[in-house]
Amino acid sequence: MDCPSIGRNGPFPYVLHHGAVSGVNGSAHEWVVGEQASVLIDCGLFQGRDQGPGGASAGNFAIDFDISRIQALVLTHVHIDHVGRLPWLFAEGFSGPIYCSGPSAKLLPIVMEDAFRLGVSRSPSDVEQFLAILQARLVPLPYDHWHDIELPSGVRTEVRLQRAGHILGSAFVECRWQSRHITLFSGDLGAADAPILPPPSSPAEADVLVIESTYGNRLHQGREERQARLEAVLVRALKDRGTVLIPAFSIGRTQELLYELEDILHRNRQVAMHDFLDWDALPIVLDSPLASRFTDVYRELAPYWEDEARERLVAGRRPLAFGQLLTVDSHEDHSRMVRHLADSARPAVVIAASGMCAGGRIVNYLKAMLEDGRHNVLFVGYQAQGTPGWAIQSRGQGARVELEGSQYCIRAAVESISGYSAHGDQADLLAFVEGMARWPEEIRVVHGDDEAKQEFKRRLESLYARHDKSLDAFCP
Repeated sequence: MDCPSIGRNGPFPYVLHHGAVSGVNGSAHEWVVGEQASVLIDCGLFQGRDQGPGGASAGNFAIDFDISRIQALVLTHVHIDHVGRLPWLFAEGFSGPIYCSGPSAKLLPIVMEDAFRLGVSRSPSDVEQFLAILQARLVPLPYDHWHDIELPSGVRTEVRLQRAGHILGSAFVECRWQSRHITLFSGDLGAADAPILPPPSSPAEADVLVIESTYGNRLHQGREERQARLEAVLVRALKDRGTVLIPAFSIGRTQELLYELEDILHRNRQVAMHDFLDWDALPIVLDSPLASRFTDVYRELAPYWEDEARERLVAGRRPLAFGQLLTVDSHEDHSRMVRHLADSARPAVVIAASGMCAGGRIVNYLKAMLEDGRHNVLFVGYQAQGTPGWAIQSRGQGARVELEGSQYCIRAAVESISGYSAHGDQADLLAFVEGMARWPEEIRVVHGDDEAKQEFKRRLESLYARHDKSLDAFCP
């Protein structure tokens, strides 16, 4: 999809969008600075109904754009919708460096090992070879430092990573051309009051901004309000002695949920939830080997946490490793846990991937429990159209949903808490722009459904009009 070029002294630099233009998946944006010189920002998978401009989709992972001039790849963070097509990028012939933050460099091999086994090959030798190539090309960059990228054009180009507050290691990327023109790629931006990680700070300036709009038409609940609602949902749901199923991505949202659940349990020590259940006896089940590995890395990288989270560690609390947390690793233990919770009357909270119920262990829980009214499904993140999670969330009790080829009646209660998204809401996104000393004159709104993108575009135009600033805003 060719988009209007940008620049002051000719056609360069300009941006081509290869994903995240028809929805929230498949992020891939090409920053072109010369006839044979460009930098790719992210290379993610598609899920649900989202498609790439060249035809890539959830059923077609092949690279659907020309990579001949791409000299380097910069990753904003390691969620699969931003990194999942790396094996196919390598297969297409890309051999350049892969830049990312230090924490992302620790997390990426874990993400890609799992993705490679699921989508490419389970052969140990194939997995080992892919990971060796990946590791050799990784170039970790510190935050807040300009880094020169050598390109055949001879034009000076630099990139700088700044904390995005979305997940551990996430960054927005400033791309500077000829020491003066800055194109900024937001990646995914975190919320202002999200737990564990500090929120993003606005950069000083940008000429062009490519910004996500996942929640561009919505506002989240405040942190105190959403934690109170989470506690209330648990009390109400567990009254029937069932299980609360929380589909959550293995990295980011899972760790935030554990952090918030630990705080709820900490405040309710030695308190009865019901006459048959004390808060101290409520098991929190993390049934995801991948999430467990990510949680270990989160604990290792506590210096990147925000002040409140570090203070809890100093006080002797274990926000991501508390006593009532049960981790399930093996497939056999997973199968036993599903049957135990489905057949017994023991209340529990289960956190399992995938976040959109498109695969992973959460599907086995749903198949075993969705038709039992004692249980509850709690969504805490965005559900892309066409995914099973979206179907369950939008249809609710009494409807039917297809899971792995079979139809199931939704008898479990279905609830949603928007505030636990790892994405900033409309106010956070607007504040990111408004906080710049020099506002971008061109803004490209991506990574959202049509309604979210169009509403956010209108809000941006209104913001600029109030400040008497000119803006060219559009949705590629």
